[in-house]
Amino acid sequence: MNARLNAEAGSTTAGRWVKTLEGYRAFHPNPLPPDIDWTQSLGVALANASALVGKLAGEGRRLPNPHILIRPFVRREAVFSSRIEGTQSTLGELLAAEAGAAVERSPEDLREVGNYVVALEYGIERLGTLPLSLRLVRELHEKLMTGVRGQHATPGEFRRSQNWIGPPGATLAQATYVPPPPDSLEHLSAWEKFLHDRMLPPLIHAALVHYQFEAIHPFLDGNDRVGRLLITLELCERNLLPAPFLYLSAFFDATRAEYYGGLRGVSQHGDWSGWLQYFLNGVARQAEDALNRAERANKLLERWRNKLAGDAHARVAFQLVDLLGANPFLTPRGAQERLGVAYNTVMRAISQLQKQGVIKEVSGARRDRVFCAKKLLQIFEEPPQLKPADEF
Repeated sequence: MNARLNAEAGSTTAGRWVKTLEGYRAFHPNPLPPDIDWTQSLGVALANASALVGKLAGEGRRLPNPHILIRPFVRREAVFSSRIEGTQSTLGELLAAEAGAAVERSPEDLREVGNYVVALEYGIERLGTLPLSLRLVRELHEKLMTGVRGQHATPGEFRRSQNWIGPPGATLAQATYVPPPPDSLEHLSAWEKFLHDRMLPPLIHAALVHYQFEAIHPFLDGNDRVGRLLITLELCERNLLPAPFLYLSAFFDATRAEYYGGLRGVSQHGDWSGWLQYFLNGVARQAEDALNRAERANKLLERWRNKLAGDAHARVAFQLVDLLGANPFLTPRGAQERLGVAYNTVMRAISQLQKQGVIKEVSGARRDRVFCAKKLLQIFEEPPQLKPADEF
């Protein structure tokens, strides 16, 4: 045991609470996996979540253009994950800003959400050459924290000082949770080893990985966002989905008390069953939610394409519909650059879409106008589905 620690102040199946010489208690998690009580209810929750993820994977493979819809799903995840940390940007504001529209939201908020998008997309691409690992975790943290509030927290580097969790302004003595001291981060080596363990069902494995990462809290800032990124990346790495459609941040955001209560329940009482049940319920609900949104968005895009099918001069308008699938906002200049066609050609296509009721002008400006497919945006902005579909 580290020389700065003295007698244990309590333990659970998840780890031990150790009192430091400075007088505070820090939590040291046990290596994963724990002994799991495979109750009938846990087995049912796992089977239900796995079936819904499988259905989402099957439908995702049948979508004609899944790559088009990935972009708004990624940005929806970025907005909800950042919102949990206090960032207030909406999905509409983020998409509008990316399309080139002027947005009133603070640049700092938009940059934080934008960094989450960058980190997530980087991680998905990086999995082609690097497995989930501490190295990838550091790279994700650097992408996430560079140039934003919290940059003082040494982007891409594990902490060298004690951090803690508590109400705003709380001191270490007032903390509700204190992770291992910085000279005890050897817990990360055991966590990385478990990353490559394939003995447990993937969804159970992802739940354990997420809990343990949050328990170790290896960075000074940004731990929660990196931890949520890792859920999506693991589902991609394990090939549970053909594309990154499933994200849990919207569920965590809508059920914050249960989310943090589930994490605390493991550390304080060893309540693995409670955490696993909560996590699997989130997976099931978000799989249903993603499936519903993807199906409705795809049907809407297909309906718009059918409206244009009889027009021999609608080639560029068809291309604009694909752009709208990736981002319901568009600007003429932005579309011109993306499609590589003349400005007047883009404006004729925009006029076609306006006549068909696909898009509306939303900026009220004479120059630098912004157009939006509001029906499509509404699908992506709707609140998350928190109950099984048959309970509605």
